[in-house]
Amino acid sequence: MDTTQERTEAPDLPYDVFAKACPSRGTLEHVTGRWGGLTLGALCEGSLRFNELRRRVDGVSEKMLSQTLHALERDGLVHREAQPTNPPRVDYELTPLGRGVAERLLSLIHFVEGRMDDVLQARQRYDETRGAR
Repeated sequence: MDTTQERTEAPDLPYDVFAKACPSRGTLEHVTGRWGGLTLGALCEGSLRFNELRRRVDGVSEKMLSQTLHALERDGLVHREAQPTNPPRVDYELTPLGRGVAERLLSLIHFVEGRMDDVLQARQRYDETRGAR
């Protein structure tokens, strides 16, 4: 069922991501932003410590990963568990809600990865007709 049909059949949905003030928009930004999407995808593989996650999400700074994890935890997508050890051990894992989001996101990621040859060809055609910038 497409989104238009779903909206027609359920017009009383309390949230509308297309409305500027809707709180779902913030969550969508956390999920689809570069670091949020990659973090959720990495955690779909299993529980990870902060530095393991940072190595898995190549290129993310410590500060950005920390901010991303806080946002995803606040949205109920990631669970943070601190172990009372010395030094402290903190593990991150997806909540059931986070797993549902991550699985859908990974489907999109795999689709994009599988079509990259088409994307790269399209970029080349675009650059040839419009001049590379």
